[in-house]
Amino acid sequence: MNGRRTVFFVSDSTGITAETIGNSILAQFEGVKFDGHRIAFVDTPEKAQAAALRIKTVYAQNGERPIVINTVVDPALGEIIAESGALMIDVLAPFIGTLELELGTRRSGAVNRAHGLVDFSQYEARINATNYALAHDDGIDPDYRDAEVVLVGVSRVGKTPTCLYMALHYGIKAANYPLTEEDLERDRLPERLRQCRDRLYGLTIDPVRLAQVREARRPGSAYAKIEQCKRELALADALFRRENLPSLNTTHTSIEEIASKILAHLGIERHMF
Repeated sequence: MNGRRTVFFVSDSTGITAETIGNSILAQFEGVKFDGHRIAFVDTPEKAQAAALRIKTVYAQNGERPIVINTVVDPALGEIIAESGALMIDVLAPFIGTLELELGTRRSGAVNRAHGLVDFSQYEARINATNYALAHDDGIDPDYRDAEVVLVGVSRVGKTPTCLYMALHYGIKAANYPLTEEDLERDRLPERLRQCRDRLYGLTIDPVRLAQVREARRPGSAYAKIEQCKRELALADALFRRENLPSLNTTHTSIEEIASKILAHLGIERHMF
């Protein structure tokens, strides 16, 4: 084995479930590099045959048996895909039969149930929350009365993507405030943040990583210098401690984990859409 394997995430819908669960499983095998490919909307025999051919071609080219993380509901389509010779891992199979017995009813076989527009009110909540996050990004709108979460930190620590993730997946109205030089020198929270203190959460990051992110955004600038990054982060961390604000280092933490930890700490319970 050469330490690399090809993985196909095959779905009769968007492929989001297959890829999310698949990556969670594959992450347990740290010594192997996985080349992932999503094949979505495989909902007819013709599309299943095309997927099988693509997978079989990769098998023939590199000699390593591909892995298929499969969430196709129709067993007949799954059988066609299995003709590729790949290792088939059916994500839904272990649960469907058990639930059919427990609930006393057969599965519907309908596709696109998890990610389709099933509940318009939930969809509208996500859109409104996303619009809110964009309108309150980087301190654009300082009115945080309706914010459920306000992320605080120096520039480029991951505030914006985390706000958008919480909006899209949980319908959370999240704002973020970038600590400026003036804020850091003042040594205290800006007044606008004191008014929503119970909803504040600080983000920080390793200075080397911050310098890399800033350098990619503004090459050669003083803003990206490691000394500047170290200084800002030290002042921000001191501010978080002084104000007794909860905080999290985002250097080695995924957005999903960052969001979950923030919501858990603030006591916000919301189902993931």
